[in-house]
Amino acid sequence: MPLAKETSMFFKSAAKKMSQLGKPVDPNWARNDKGKFFRFINLAPEDQGLEGQSGVYVIWHGGVRPAWVFVGTSRNLARDLQWCRENEDIMYFERFGGLFVSWCFIRKEFQAGAARYLTQVSKPQVENPLAPTASVEAIPVLLPGAKPA
Repeated sequence: MPLAKETSMFFKSAAKKMSQLGKPVDPNWARNDKGKFFRFINLAPEDQGLEGQSGVYVIWHGGVRPAWVFVGTSRNLARDLQWCRENEDIMYFERFGGLFVSWCFIRKEFQAGAARYLTQVSKPQVENPLAPTASVEAIPVLLPGAKPA
């Protein structure tokens, strides 16, 4: 199933939540050379230059009923994406149409706010034990694949 169709399904349910929290900006989510999002199982973070890179990342699955799986912030995207690959709760969703991943480079002082917003609107299947708390002000950013309103 093409990713464009999959992601459009997400936004029907998240559109109202996104508009209630303010107009989100596009954080420039990473895509591969063909303009598609990365298959998580095939991603080699070091080949993408993610060692030591800081940012926000989102993992989701495709399939008949696509869903957001995990949202995180990272001081080292290569290390944290490897941790996600070893996480059984996250990898469980590979069987539901494959896992996809994208990341964006957001300044460190804004990462927690962006992750809080993404978590609020996407309701990921796997809870991040390091997710920002309610005391962090949400910063509206578009989810991967979403188009600006």
